[in-house]
Parts: sequence; structure tokens; C-alpha cells
Amino acid sequence: MDWWLVFAIFLYFAAAALIIAEVFVPSGGIISICALACLVGGVVIFFRHSTTAGWVGVIIAVVMIPTVIIIAYKIFPRTRFGKSVILAPPERQKGDAVPDTSEIKELLGAEGVVLTPLRPVGMCDFSGQRVECVAEGGYVDKDKKVKVINVESTQVTVRVIEES
Repeated sequence: MDWWLVFAIFLYFAAAALIIAEVFVPSGGIISICALACLVGGVVIFFRHSTTAGWVGVIIAVVMIPTVIIIAYKIFPRTRFGKSVILAPPERQKGDAVPDTSEIKELLGAEGVVLTPLRPVGMCDFSGQRVECVAEGGYVDKDKKVKVINVESTQVTVRVIEES
């Protein structure tokens, strides 16, 4: 094998390493420019060897670049540095003020107790499930019994149940 082809293959590996380094090291694109220079150099060397080798080199480069970037971004969050700069997703806790839409839809017609005064918005308890509610008629005192009369998206509208 010609030593120029070995050098071209080395340039491709150097380009892959530089692309990975660009993901991990903020350089403002300088490392990417060096990676691009390595790829162009490799392609030129391949084309100087033969046209077929040149086109094979281009195809390898076209497949290699996205593959290396995807692999680097899959690895990045698992590194110590990646863990320190990427935010963790929020954890949903039981008793959140806004339950899932499917859970809210099931509350239509349910009866509960006002936990905080509805002015017109406040918290109500429906069998242990705390939900933010809107009063139909304005102000509602704490500990009043209410019934869900409307559910629209995540907004629950309640009406005071008249005690007899």
C-alpha cells in the first residue's frame, strides 16, 4: 500500500478525533475547521491516487461525519463534564398542583373540599388529589364543598355545593 494512502487514512482518523473534540471542547469552531482541513486533505490524497479511491473517500467522509457527531453526543451526557453542564429532567412528584390532562378529565362531576380560598383560583382536594381550581362565581371560603362542573385543558372549574 502506498504511504500516501496510509497518510490519507490517518487524516480521516484525525478528522474523526477532532470532530469528537469539538463536541467536548468549546473552541468557537477552530477545531471543526481543522477537522474539515484533515478531511479535505484526505480526499485530495485519495483522488490523486485514483478517481475511484477519491469517490470512496468522499462517501466514507459523508457517512463518517454524522456518525461520529451522533456517537459523540450520545457519549457526552455520560461524562463527568457533561453531567455538570446538562440539566437533569424535572421529576414529577405525587401531589403536583397540575396533574396530567387525562387525570383531570376524570374529575368532571367529582366533589371535593376547598383547601385554600378560591379568589377565584385556589387549591381543592378531591379524594386526596390536590388540584388547582377556578371558582365559577368568584370568592369561595376554605373548607366549603365544591363540585367540578367543567374541565378544559388543565383548568378545572368548580361550583359551591349548597348545604341543606
